[in-house]
Amino acid sequence: MGANHSREDLELTDSDAEEHEEQSEQEEEDEEEENYHDANDRSSERRPKTPSSLDEVEAKLQALQLKYSSSTTTQNSNLKNAVKLYLHIGGSTPAAKWVVSDKLTSYSFVKTSRIDGDDDDEEDEDEDGDGDSWWVLRVGSKIRVKVSTEVQLKTFGDQRRVDFVAKGVWAMKFFSDEEYKSFVSKFQDCVFENTYGVEAIEENKVKVYGKDFIGWLKPEIADDSVWEDTEDSFSKSPGSETPVRANQDLREEFEEAANGGIQSLALGALDNSFLVGDSGVQVVKNFTHGIHGKGVYVNFDGGNSRKGSSLVHSTPKKALLMRAETNMLLMSPMNGGKPHSTGLHQFDIETGKIVTEWKFGKDGTDITMRDVTNDSKGAQLDPSGSTFLGLDDNRLCRWDMRDRNGMVQNLANASTPVLNWTQGHQFSRGTNFQCFATTGDGSIVVGSLDGKIRLYSTNSMRQAKTAFPGLGSPITHVDVTFDGKWILGTTDTYLILVCTMFTDKDGNTKTGFTGRMGNRISAPRLLKLNPLDSHLAGVDNKFRNAQFSWVTENGKQERHLVATVGKFSVIWNFQQVKNGSHECYRHQEGLKSCYCYKIVLKDDSIVDSRFMHEKYAVTDSPEAPLVIATPMKVSSFSISSRR
Repeated sequence: MGANHSREDLELTDSDAEEHEEQSEQEEEDEEEENYHDANDRSSERRPKTPSSLDEVEAKLQALQLKYSSSTTTQNSNLKNAVKLYLHIGGSTPAAKWVVSDKLTSYSFVKTSRIDGDDDDEEDEDEDGDGDSWWVLRVGSKIRVKVSTEVQLKTFGDQRRVDFVAKGVWAMKFFSDEEYKSFVSKFQDCVFENTYGVEAIEENKVKVYGKDFIGWLKPEIADDSVWEDTEDSFSKSPGSETPVRANQDLREEFEEAANGGIQSLALGALDNSFLVGDSGVQVVKNFTHGIHGKGVYVNFDGGNSRKGSSLVHSTPKKALLMRAETNMLLMSPMNGGKPHSTGLHQFDIETGKIVTEWKFGKDGTDITMRDVTNDSKGAQLDPSGSTFLGLDDNRLCRWDMRDRNGMVQNLANASTPVLNWTQGHQFSRGTNFQCFATTGDGSIVVGSLDGKIRLYSTNSMRQAKTAFPGLGSPITHVDVTFDGKWILGTTDTYLILVCTMFTDKDGNTKTGFTGRMGNRISAPRLLKLNPLDSHLAGVDNKFRNAQFSWVTENGKQERHLVATVGKFSVIWNFQQVKNGSHECYRHQEGLKSCYCYKIVLKDDSIVDSRFMHEKYAVTDSPEAPLVIATPMKVSSFSISSRR
């Protein structure tokens, strides 16, 4: 597999759909022709020419079917929920194509407690409502799958067609617009009920989302003007928007072998970046075309760690640069596979030594943290910075490495000094915080297990200014633009892009970090893989660590979004996602979902994909290089504007 792999090789786009369907119909016709002619006669002369359009195919098929007692139309009228079923074969190879699996079959939604039961069993819907049953989609005898976002349903309203994943990639075509819309509506209701455990009626939907989020419930009536009226500083630049069939090249500039299994990536905005591995930290140089050059490698157990440090027995999963990138905080999870940690290590990059091991504590009691981050987007560049933010399941706080009098703690007299809790709140009820990020001014966005996204101002960590309800899937990672206007949440099966801007009663434009948005909230947009790419991503096909490109200056707008899915690094053009008139959003049902992206395919599962700081962009590139780390290698790519 090549390192530079475009999604265009894999995707069945709207424009290609009819072509693939035509090929399937042609194969179907060829099979039928063989039935109608002498079985021993396979001469090409006796075969009709292949029709050139789908209309010709359908017309010829209907003419052939007149030889039988019942046509497809008649059969369809007698079959409830009739559909035509296609299967995608060939994966990403040149031979990939759609083939007809069933010319005429039917689907049903069944509520059952057995997802993988016998397809031949005729089960009635379970109306007990005991919480132990789920809606399942059955198509003929071939498909039985729980209705959820993992199915990756993609709708094509203009073709009366849906594509989805169920141990393979399938497409169903409906025989009327009404049948198509009925299926999509029922599918969405089943997803809602399977997610929240209540019937998908209007009253329950309002309870789940809240009356202020009516646009999330009914996207067709949502006010999208906030998306269309957004000011983009780069929108006037020629060629700044990636076309639907992306024509920008991904040029691999550098590839470095790592000294050990890479666990995390700490990109610097100054001279160096850092690869944190199983046994140490490797320093690499920042260039305009990526990171390159093997620098100093510091082993955690090579005599540079503080005596007795537990770091030599664990692997850091989080690395945070501080103090003008001269120090790094390393956090390792406790045993048992949980992400929580009781403390972290402070690594002095200039001396190559672990200078201390800090403990998390409050009011004399040891506590845990599941994540740490900088006070703001550019805080790692502050040479005097001594504070950072911490997050646990029910805690949000600010830690200080100085004592309460503002003095640097005497590390020589403390075997394991305790960090100073300077600001924060312990929530009494289960907030189930999972991840967080900061804006340029230090506002905080927090993602939760229940899918909620909360916005906190720079002044208070006790009460969120705005709380978005989410869509039911846990938020596993969250990022926010430097100006705080856009939030990108990661779930296993999709990314959710939320606009925080609104106009208050006085006509002033604000963000949800500084004011309560009320009912002036636009609908979010989703970023998804098309079903084929999701299937090709393999068993580890969950989205991870989606983030914006890296901007630390007011007035600059992030240009791209990037996320990791197994061996895929997936890139979206930010301006294109915001453009409500672009082709992806036509003929869709429900929330607008963007499927226009580029893929970089690696040979191993990707640890992280991140854009370098904007200062490393060059004149012929609209973006700074993309850095992709696998356990044993790190690669850098430039997104060029060459056609």
